[in-house]
Amino acid sequence: MKPIVLITGCASGIGKALALAFHQQGHKVCATARRLDALGDLAAQGIQTQQLDVTDAAGVQAVLQALEQQGQWVETLVNNAGYGAMGPLMDVSPEEMQRQFEVNVLAPMALCRAVLPGMVARRAGRIVNISSVSGVMPTPFAGAYCASKAALNALSDALRMEVAPLGIQVTTVQPGGIESGFGEAAGRTVMLQSGSPYEPVRDAIIGRAQESQKDATPAAVFAAQMVRAVMRPEAPAVLRIGKKSSLMPALKTCLPDRVLDRLLRRKFGLERLRNP
Repeated sequence: MKPIVLITGCASGIGKALALAFHQQGHKVCATARRLDALGDLAAQGIQTQQLDVTDAAGVQAVLQALEQQGQWVETLVNNAGYGAMGPLMDVSPEEMQRQFEVNVLAPMALCRAVLPGMVARRAGRIVNISSVSGVMPTPFAGAYCASKAALNALSDALRMEVAPLGIQVTTVQPGGIESGFGEAAGRTVMLQSGSPYEPVRDAIIGRAQESQKDATPAAVFAAQMVRAVMRPEAPAVLRIGKKSSLMPALKTCLPDRVLDRLLRRKFGLERLRNP
């Protein structure tokens, strides 16, 4: 059986950059995405590709079975697939909140459970969960997304301690601003109900969706640094790369909550709601 790196969410942005970086650094890669045709350029470079919707349990098993039939086992799992639900929490529907957690939390954990038996049997393996510094320092208008990443951070911490005695390493990657289609996609799906009291700050809500793309670190630079770090013999428990990846956790740790709240309210236009 040959080891392989299985990466989710490789259609664009960070996922695509990670597939290329692992490949360029000599690792065998299986890149996945919901649409197989979005992976054509990776396949053209010799990277193995598979269709995968991470919320489809049967699809996950089908990919793992296909790899096994090809004599491959998942030595490294990179849970990258995810998205950001943006909008005031009172305007985020229960259905959207549920989907946010299904994609960003439950799906990565399901993939971990799917690959762990093989890793345990070999007493070796790596799991890399791509989270966000937004899970460390929540901001207005991204509550659902921040909460999902905070949950992923906590689950990754617990999993890391549980599987370490079994020879498996877990790294939580908490990127800052990385060039990708995240901001554009989030901006297109901002949730703002008709008659919402937040209508006067619609532009600020859209701005929060696009915040991570301001002076962002190129995805290729992020990916190359990440791959080198997580593939060390002793991988870091938590890895922060990219613009503001150190600043945001530092602000959350050092500033009193009331001060940080006031700064963020001003930044995202919430103070304008005091005098409608």
